[in-house]
Amino acid sequence: MSEQEAAAAPARKAATGKAPAKEAIPAKKAPTGKAPAKKASPARKTAAGSKKATPAKTTTAAKKATAAKKATAAKKAAPAKKAPAAKAAAVKASGSKPESQAARAKRAARINSALAEVYYYAHPELDFENPFELLVATVLSAQTTDLRVNQTTPALFAAYPTPEDMAAADPEALEELIRPTGFFRSKAKSLLGLSAALRDDHGGEVPGSVDELVKLPGVGRKTAFVVLGNAFGVPGLTVDTHFGRLVRRWKLTEQTDAVKVEQEIDDLLPESEWTMFSHRTIFHGRRVCHSRKPACGACPIAELCPSYGEGETDPEKAKKLLKYEMGGQPGQRLKPPADYPGRPAPPLPSRAPAAGPASGSAADSATGAAR
Repeated sequence: MSEQEAAAAPARKAATGKAPAKEAIPAKKAPTGKAPAKKASPARKTAAGSKKATPAKTTTAAKKATAAKKATAAKKAAPAKKAPAAKAAAVKASGSKPESQAARAKRAARINSALAEVYYYAHPELDFENPFELLVATVLSAQTTDLRVNQTTPALFAAYPTPEDMAAADPEALEELIRPTGFFRSKAKSLLGLSAALRDDHGGEVPGSVDELVKLPGVGRKTAFVVLGNAFGVPGLTVDTHFGRLVRRWKLTEQTDAVKVEQEIDDLLPESEWTMFSHRTIFHGRRVCHSRKPACGACPIAELCPSYGEGETDPEKAKKLLKYEMGGQPGQRLKPPADYPGRPAPPLPSRAPAAGPASGSAADSATGAAR
């Protein structure tokens, strides 16, 4: 190597040593790493802006809290609607498990107690002054309303105040007096027969036992217990259309035969409650728990009913279905008890003399409605 080459070697090494430095330029591009930092600035802005977004989140949370409060308030405000529905669902869900006699008796007692509070004024809805009048009125009440009977009996009892008088009545005259109750021919025959039996076999007095009463013409167990319970104070269940329908809705029995219904309900309640339970149940059936469209939404004992929801559940719509004093209308009696909260019923409207021959067919009972 010449001296010139030796002198040039350090220069080449220095030049060669600078080359890697030039190749390391990417490391010097660290400033370019600031670009991501700058791009990340929106995140910082978002973080900074989150303080401004907080009110929106707070508003959403407030709305949810308000909605939750309203939902809670709604639940508290309408326990009568949801509790019966839940109870009905529970009863249906447990339908596979038969209810014990003790459990059924307990439910019957609760229903009777609740009805007693609502219908503290429950009573027989036929006007009468003595056992004979009650017996006659009950026979006439078949296939018509107690209201129509009460509007008819004042003239009837004015003409025939005793069994002896009625037994001696002219059949056509008697039929004409009881015509408004429907089926007047067959009813007149029963009245003449039972009046003669009272005159001839009981000294003109109504007997005080079910066995003797059911022997009278036109008198069945239902009529007998109405008379015994309300004229003699002898406890008994009156299993009419309303009574049978309601005890089945309450799942207290599945029987449809009146005698079997009577026997099963007798076993659920104390004997002392039989007569009044009948009145309360019939009152409820006529006023609230109707056959085709019960007023579930206005029912005062809805929380005890396993059939809640079969009828109208909207409170306002249900309220319009209420009848008699519960609906602000006159009752069925022209002479109701002193503690009756409603208005007395009006007398029978005057009517023109009937045209044509009298008829005792079913067609003539058009004026009578199902009780």
